Amino acid sequence: MDKIVTIYSTPTCHFCHMAKDFFKEKGIAYTDYDVRSDLAKRQEMIQKSGQMGVPVIFVGDELIVGFDKERLASSLGVTV
Repeated sequence: MDKIVTIYSTPTCHFCHMAKDFFKEKGIAYTDYDVRSDLAKRQEMIQKSGQMGVPVIFVGDELIVGFDKERLASSLGVTV
């Protein structure tokens, strides 16, 4: 069963772009929330993660803060 991938990001975040490029490269479907313009999603991200910085990524129930390529690959079952 595929894991649901969600990323909370901003348009100007370099690491957010790297994470989304990684997902695209590996064919991973994901939901992206722009927390710069969506205040409700920003609050949701802070409540779920305790983080104010982006990217905040959920792979299933697993929280990954920042762009950690190796951890993402491991969590998603793909190669780096």
